[in-house]
Amino acid sequence: MARTAEIAERRPRYQADLARGTERFFLPRRTTCPWCASPRLKRRLRTRDHVQNKPGVFVLDECRDCRHIFQNPRLTLEGLDFYYRDFYEGLGEESTAKMFEGRGSTKRFRRSARALLRHADPARWLDVGTSHGHFCVAASVELPDTEFDGLDMGESVERAAKEGRISTAYRGQFTELATDLAGTYDVVSMFHYLEHTLDQRAELAAAHTALRPGGHLLIEVPNPESPLGRLLRGRWMPWFQPQHLHFIPIGNLCRELERIGFTVVTAQRRGDQHIPVDLACATWFWASRAMPKEDAPWLGRRPGRAAVALRWAVALTALPFVLVAYGLDLALAPLTRRTPLSNAYRVIARREPGPSAPDPNPTQET
Repeated sequence: MARTAEIAERRPRYQADLARGTERFFLPRRTTCPWCASPRLKRRLRTRDHVQNKPGVFVLDECRDCRHIFQNPRLTLEGLDFYYRDFYEGLGEESTAKMFEGRGSTKRFRRSARALLRHADPARWLDVGTSHGHFCVAASVELPDTEFDGLDMGESVERAAKEGRISTAYRGQFTELATDLAGTYDVVSMFHYLEHTLDQRAELAAAHTALRPGGHLLIEVPNPESPLGRLLRGRWMPWFQPQHLHFIPIGNLCRELERIGFTVVTAQRRGDQHIPVDLACATWFWASRAMPKEDAPWLGRRPGRAAVALRWAVALTALPFVLVAYGLDLALAPLTRRTPLSNAYRVIARREPGPSAPDPNPTQET
């Protein structure tokens, strides 16, 4: 009942937003690549929000020259607020937290920490985009003497500090806070963070600033070159529209890091950073097309009993197929991690002495 009341309380605000249309949530369409400024663009994908089922159509374009993939037209700041609302906090906070608290996520976080340990034994670590600090909790098992701090836009980072999952919380934009953190950290990590940001070059420069010379930057992001992205199209979970704005091929990222003063020590296109959920998520997204939508404040009205019953019937029918698909994800994971099918890549780079190089091509929107 509490959730029903929360939905009813939020519905008027959402309906007022939607009454003005979703077109205002988008910038004008770009005609050049935000990474290399090439005008040679092609449409890669047209899809919708498969997770929250908020209204809207989202397009990903690909640059024919540098292979950068990006949302085009991109959401405005108002649009980002609308589509992020009630996902990491509010109505979606509990389900999102459970996803990151699960055993699979914990094991993946610990593997990522061990990957960094091959290159350094850090005293201070900043996790950018930390949310509730779940990575820091898992990593502290591998690095019990390391002090973990977290940075995020939402209030979840402050809660993580109060509940002891991180030592210090920074709330705000990394690009705006980096100067105050200059030379502070031995490690800066960005786990599935860069794809959410407006200007990846500015984020990398901020990491360069926050790190001491000899410190390391650890990045894990979706692999846009995975064949699964073409096979599963809009139902490939790493596309995650509309939240994921940019997808950087690993070669582009490594070249940019080298240019601004890093030395790449690991560029891992295949490996244990792969997250085995591709088939399960795609199966669920396919099944959800046949389901009436779950009650949410962005729907015009609360679904009736018949719609709720039909949703449960379709969900229960689909569940065995989703479980089989997830079983295949897990069974194939050892192979997938060793092939180009891997859905994520990992880069570790060491910050060399000297200032970060200026952006030679400031083309991304802010």
